[in-house]
Amino acid sequence: MDNNYNLIQKHIPLKKYKELLSSNKIRINKYIKGSCIHMENDECTHLDIILDGIVSIDRIDEDGNIMCVANFTKNDILGGNLLFSKTPTYPMTIVSKTDVIIMQISKEDIFKLMNEYPEFLKAYLESISDNAFILGDRIRGYVRLSLRQILINYLKKQSYIQKSNMIKLNMSKKDLAMLIGVQRTSLSRELAKMRKDKLIEYDRDYIKIVNYIGN
Repeated sequence: MDNNYNLIQKHIPLKKYKELLSSNKIRINKYIKGSCIHMENDECTHLDIILDGIVSIDRIDEDGNIMCVANFTKNDILGGNLLFSKTPTYPMTIVSKTDVIIMQISKEDIFKLMNEYPEFLKAYLESISDNAFILGDRIRGYVRLSLRQILINYLKKQSYIQKSNMIKLNMSKKDLAMLIGVQRTSLSRELAKMRKDKLIEYDRDYIKIVNYIGN
């Protein structure tokens, strides 16, 4: 999908889009960084489309530990797979990782658009299928992998992206712990073990791969 257009803008006529805006059937909401957009078990009554910023889908366990299941960004949708469910409640908490702007449109108006514009319906179904795959794959991966393996996969990916074995951390270690779904102390302990095993070296801003980290 063209990054300049979201799901609704791309698949309905401009005139219809402006009509929805002017009639307040499309609402634009702003959230500052760290805001809780939806709590676990909140009812899903509207489709949310991210216009700007980064949103985190978080799983919070009984001990209060937070696992970031996935991040969504500009033009991604939230709640699309829940909206027409028999039990339309959010299974996880949704939090703004940055300042976020979200477009919101009701279930009833989404249904009307689906009936009126088949291309919109097709794009909607494709989008919720992609989201379901991302979330399901991420959860399955975390269930199977040890903390070390999760860290290894993260470092390999960042090494490939940054084209270097000297990986610059673009977040604090606290944020990294949240990203992979563990306590800050657990992350520090595993990093120390990996350093002791001569796999990595690290400081506050970088992690350097100094030995092969295989599966």
